Amino acid sequence: MTKELLEKFFQRYERFFMKSFRGEIDGNEMAELYAPEFIAASPIGVLTGKNDAEFRNALSSGYEQYRKIGTKGMHVRGVEMLPIDEFHCVANVAWTASYEIANNQQVDIDFDVHYLMQELDGKLRIFGWISGNEQELLKQYGVI
Repeated sequence: MTKELLEKFFQRYERFFMKSFRGEIDGNEMAELYAPEFIAASPIGVLTGKNDAEFRNALSSGYEQYRKIGTKGMHVRGVEMLPIDEFHCVANVAWTASYEIANNQQVDIDFDVHYLMQELDGKLRIFGWISGNEQELLKQYGVI
C-alpha cells in the first residue's frame, strides 16, 4: 500500500460523497469502498456492522439527512498515512464540510476522521473508522 494509492482512494471517496449529496447514490460503488465487515467508533460508542443492504440503506438515509441540513460539499484537505504492515494502515483524513445555513450563508467546518484501511487482492477498502462528535460540531456552528 502506498500513500499515492491511499490519496487516490480518498479522491474517489470524495467524488462518491459529492454524488451522494446530489441524490446519485451508487450502491455498487458504496459496497466497493468498504470491507465486508467493519467497526466504527465515536464519542457515542462503538459499533460493528456488515457491508450489506441494511448498511447501504443506512448510508443512503445519512446522505438524505446531510441534504436536509444544507450540506453542499465535502472535500479532502489532506491524507496522512500511518502504515501498520504491508496490508493495513491508518489513514488520517482531514475534511472540510460546507453547509448552507440561515440567510443563504455558508459555513465551512474542518474535521478529521481516522480510517482503518486494508488492501487485499489489489483492492483498498475501509474496515473501520474513528470520528469525533459530529452532532456537537454541527450544533456549535449553527448548522442544526
